Amino acid sequence: MFNLLSLIIGGFALCGAILAFFPFLGWMNWAIVPLALMGAGFGILSKADSGRRLNTFVLVVGIVRLIIGGGLF
Repeated sequence: MFNLLSLIIGGFALCGAILAFFPFLGWMNWAIVPLALMGAGFGILSKADSGRRLNTFVLVVGIVRLIIGGGLF
C-alpha cells in the first residue's frame, strides 16, 4: 500500500518536475523537492523499491535543477 502511495506521489512530482523545466517555472522545484522527499519516505516504509527509486530520481533532478538555476547555492 505504501509503495502504491509512493508511486502516485512520485508521478505527480515527476509531472511537476517536467513542467518546471520550462522557463519562468523553475520556482516549482521548491514545491517538488519536498513532495518527492515525502514520497521517498513512503517508499522506505514499503517492501518494494519502485516508488522509492522514482521519488529519489525526481528528488535528484529537482535538486540539480535548483543548483543549476542558482536557487540553492
